[in-house]
Amino acid sequence: MKPPISFSIRRVFTGLLGAIALTGVFAAAAVCAAEPTIPIIVKDTTSNFWQIVLAGARKAGKDLGVKVPELGAQSESDINGQIAILENAVSGKPAAIVISPTQFKALGQPIDEAAKKTIIVGIDSAADSKAFTSFLQTDNVQGGRAGADALAAAIQAKYGKPEGDVALITSIPGVGSLDQRAKGFKEELKAKYPGLKLVADKVADGMATTALNIMTDLITANPNLRGVFASNLIMSQGAGQAIAENKVADKIKLVGFDSDDKTVKLLKDGNIAALIVQDPYRMGYEGVKTALQASKGEKVPATVDTGVNTITKENMDTPRSQELLNPKIK
Repeated sequence: MKPPISFSIRRVFTGLLGAIALTGVFAAAAVCAAEPTIPIIVKDTTSNFWQIVLAGARKAGKDLGVKVPELGAQSESDINGQIAILENAVSGKPAAIVISPTQFKALGQPIDEAAKKTIIVGIDSAADSKAFTSFLQTDNVQGGRAGADALAAAIQAKYGKPEGDVALITSIPGVGSLDQRAKGFKEELKAKYPGLKLVADKVADGMATTALNIMTDLITANPNLRGVFASNLIMSQGAGQAIAENKVADKIKLVGFDSDDKTVKLLKDGNIAALIVQDPYRMGYEGVKTALQASKGEKVPATVDTGVNTITKENMDTPRSQELLNPKIK
């Protein structure tokens, strides 16, 4: 006996619904399987510079279909914290990891170990490791040279010649990017500005209050001081505050590195003569993009220079300067 036509149609219809449902499940599974995870580990999640890096990485994740966990300690001096974060990220078996090492020596072996299990792409600061598949960073030696050039220009504009006593303030000892900036700064002074004499080379502890105190001491102890290069954002904040509080901006020219709302205001008010600015958004975006390409077996460059820019009060309102000073973080 044949089943009723209505029952046959219902059974076929139910079968079709089941097939469609299964197709949806398989499609969803395929999408999930196709969405790799690439964590990005920065030095300090609270810093404006690293927030911009994370924003670039986040945008790359959206554009490229990648899950990008945003990881990092809350201080650039928390070396052990970053090592633990890296080890935990590796245990999740990601397609690749993007990392900015907090300290050259200390992160070398942990990165070597991590690279045995996944692809490691470095950004910003180097580590004592040859295991990076690719490295994207500012040419920090060139950044230091740009700092020397900007300082010399500011001193010449005030005093007629690039001559006099100058000082250098570095944030934390042993950080690859900062060591390279100091190297470039000193080399440029020696090569191009023999009239500028480096009378103080100070190393802090990563805190803006320490930079404030160092700058205040430099003002007091060096009556002939004409210029200072503060080689990262935190040092620029503290040194700039000291210049403003002591009302010596006309006498002592300060060149800072990187930017945030505070240093941009110090630049606008004349307490900072120039800012040497990187492109952290590009660093984050292309870091994730490069890591994804490498995870697919594509050939990627061993190194990528993401560039430096000198921004002064005179050019700070140009479209390119505004793009760098006011990037879209969200």
